[in-house]
Amino acid sequence: MRESVQAEVMMSFLVSEELSFRIPVELRYETCDPYAVRLTFHLPGDAPVTWAFGRELLIDGVGRPCGEGDVRIAPADSEVLGEVLIRLQVGGDQALFRSSAPPLVAFLDRTDKLVPLGQEGALADFDAHLEEALDRILAEEQSAG
Repeated sequence: MRESVQAEVMMSFLVSEELSFRIPVELRYETCDPYAVRLTFHLPGDAPVTWAFGRELLIDGVGRPCGEGDVRIAPADSEVLGEVLIRLQVGGDQALFRSSAPPLVAFLDRTDKLVPLGQEGALADFDAHLEEALDRILAEEQSAG
């Protein structure tokens, strides 16, 4: 059984209304973290930047505006399912990306074949990974404090 799904999508990085450029973005889904997707943005002149957020947020965002806080996803045009806007924000800084919807839908379809939506908790090793991650976080907090 495959443990992950990957795809590369070209997205437009919208710097301003007048300036945008195309960048490769790696999409990744792993069974060891079945609720999340990871997008790695390859910006020119910078180290790659990876964002992880809920797979369900990306699924919902393809069809309707959704998300709060740091990640917001919405169709570029509410009348036509053609392009998707992904807004990422850290403090006062934000980045806006536009992607064609079909490659995102194809990627999400592949993730659903690996782990059907709603079945994430059924993965036998997920609880063990979660417990390990929580133990690691608690240990880091205790050593820092």
